[in-house]
Amino acid sequence: MEAQYPAHWEADVVLADGGTSHVRPIRPADADRLRSFYSRLSDESIYFRFFGPRPRLSDREVERFTNVDYEGRVALIATIGAEMVAVIRYDRVAPGEAEVAFLVEDAHQGRGVASVLLEHLAATARERGIERFVADVLPANMKMMGVLRQAGYTAQSQFADGVVRMTLDLTPTETSAEVTASREHRAESRSIARLLAPGSVAVIGASREPGGVGQTVLRNLLAADFTGPVYPVHRQVRAVAGVRAYPSVTAIDGEVDLAVVAVPAEGVLDVVKECAEKGVHGLVVVSSGFGETGERGRARQDELARIARSYGLRVVGPNCLGIANTDPAVKLNATLAATVPGRGRVGFFSQSGALGTALLQRVAQRGMGISSFVSAGNRADVSGNDLLQYWEEDDATEVILLYLESLGNPRKFTRLARRIARDKPIVVVKSGGTPAGHSAEELGLPDSAISSLFAQAGLIRVDDLIQLFDVGQLLAYQPLPAGPRVALVTNSDALGLLAADACVSAGLEPRPPV
Repeated sequence: MEAQYPAHWEADVVLADGGTSHVRPIRPADADRLRSFYSRLSDESIYFRFFGPRPRLSDREVERFTNVDYEGRVALIATIGAEMVAVIRYDRVAPGEAEVAFLVEDAHQGRGVASVLLEHLAATARERGIERFVADVLPANMKMMGVLRQAGYTAQSQFADGVVRMTLDLTPTETSAEVTASREHRAESRSIARLLAPGSVAVIGASREPGGVGQTVLRNLLAADFTGPVYPVHRQVRAVAGVRAYPSVTAIDGEVDLAVVAVPAEGVLDVVKECAEKGVHGLVVVSSGFGETGERGRARQDELARIARSYGLRVVGPNCLGIANTDPAVKLNATLAATVPGRGRVGFFSQSGALGTALLQRVAQRGMGISSFVSAGNRADVSGNDLLQYWEEDDATEVILLYLESLGNPRKFTRLARRIARDKPIVVVKSGGTPAGHSAEELGLPDSAISSLFAQAGLIRVDDLIQLFDVGQLLAYQPLPAGPRVALVTNSDALGLLAADACVSAGLEPRPPV
């Protein structure tokens, strides 16, 4: 009888270099996928795993490795596209104890795949009552020992008979939690960095139609003087806006880091697959016709996210305004907004694509520059949490502005905000309700409770966009006062007294009113 498949162990993960992978339990149907994976391994990787040469897996071994009971024998695999790129497994050897082993395809070693798999396997093991992992490792296999030691669990090592036996206590520790948070931060930050600082951009759906979405993005990229090559993609024309066009993204001669997708919704999924074939790193989908249109569009949006993640692509959108980076080394305006503020210290995230153009115009009118801007649209993948991770270590960003319509993962949001707000002010407008098309976890809290939640996390919540820009501009350009002394200038003694009382209650030292 086939064991029940634990679907809740499946997860989309971001790797150390910013790419993505899908983690899931192994299944009997993975037999051919396992054989293909094994055929791509180097002799050294095989030797370290099996302590000797093993040119191929026998049919019996393949059957044993792919048929597990998800209790005492568990295996997780990492896939990119249709291919398996890594596998990790445990076999229970005693009550509360299991032997662990893993293999990563040589081409994907160094991307943090093993660390992610170990983190997920440890969680499944604890769920199944496993308290310890043991592993026999050859002394020369420094990579495996490094992965086990750097996981943050209490580890012990013993050397005997030419083998290092490592024991990991799977009880979560403060260190293991820090390791997980640090890995997550680095991975998500790098994935956004790859989106915001591409070496080249393709605009797929860039037509000659005046005012068309694709042509607008293309012209904005050219007007911003983007520092890399820009490739219009259109199946029927030879040039757009004076730039040579290509019939497909796969026909482009050079590498493509970022693709802006501006084709009708029905054609987006095929474009994603072509981008994966080309080796594109990230997508900005400005096309509409997804979750905001109803159940059919929602299903298309879910499929977009699934396909993109399976190929290791991150997605901004769909139904978004685009992204911008004012760094002189990049000069990226991959948005539908002709006006993008100049260089500044403010990172700006907006969930609303419809409001995005007006918001950027308002920022530019105030003379308040930005470091980078992201409009997430329906937020099928990239969210405000990803941007917080990026802006935390972005030296060009000193203040963070957020226009939020919903919170996809409120627990993670507050955890990140609490940490980041210690060093960089975060100002947020939270509108009411969840717009159509957005993936959101409802807080189930009244507005006053949300305000308290934000305050405890160190966020500055404001009521409207005018206040958002007022506070953001103040924080970005007004230096901190040298001390607590405050001068009061007023034409009313009563107002002067009220102002003085407010200063005292805030711990300031008001001078006599003038």
